[in-house]
Amino acid sequence: MHRLMNFLLCCALSYGASFAVHATNADPLLLKNVLTGLSNHTAVRAGFTQTRSNPALMQPQISHGTLLFVLAHGMLWQTEQPYQETIALTGSRAARLDAQGKLQPIRDARGVSQVSQMLQSLLAGKPDDVLRQFDVQTSGTMTKWMLHFTPKQSRIAHVLASIDLNGNAFLEGIRIDMHDGSATDIRFTDARDAGAITAAEKSALGLP
Repeated sequence: MHRLMNFLLCCALSYGASFAVHATNADPLLLKNVLTGLSNHTAVRAGFTQTRSNPALMQPQISHGTLLFVLAHGMLWQTEQPYQETIALTGSRAARLDAQGKLQPIRDARGVSQVSQMLQSLLAGKPDDVLRQFDVQTSGTMTKWMLHFTPKQSRIAHVLASIDLNGNAFLEGIRIDMHDGSATDIRFTDARDAGAITAAEKSALGLP
């Protein structure tokens, strides 16, 4: 399924998504400040470019679109190129928005939902929900930081090599490296406070 963040649908996170803090080689103050800074933005919009590479592919697969994240409600991932699709991720649910504006549940979406919950927890500044199965290394400053996650469990580490997040006041990028040599890199652009949320967006995310 070449859809939302399918780089993790069949990898480690599909084994489970209960997390608690086990941070090693991390600056606790930097980690706390980064997550606190991210959580200060209760609703965020950004553009994205997602690049998926695989040793079996002649060329990387590239898609573009926009993201809307609303704290405590979820996110809308809107792919615009090379196809058009909108996915609503709310809590543990993942649904596709059809042409009539109705949400259709996505089959076998456990991995997508768990990735969504992981990102939502990070963006909400809740490390206790994110780090049980990962060690984390921190580097940089509040104006240019990176969080490097490596899995602790062997069954996860056998598939997933690492996850890197980087940013400043906003999340700027996510990179996932797999042990088979494949990788997914997502770059966010023009990240900003969301401003007014449309009626259609509120409906998709279950906002009043």
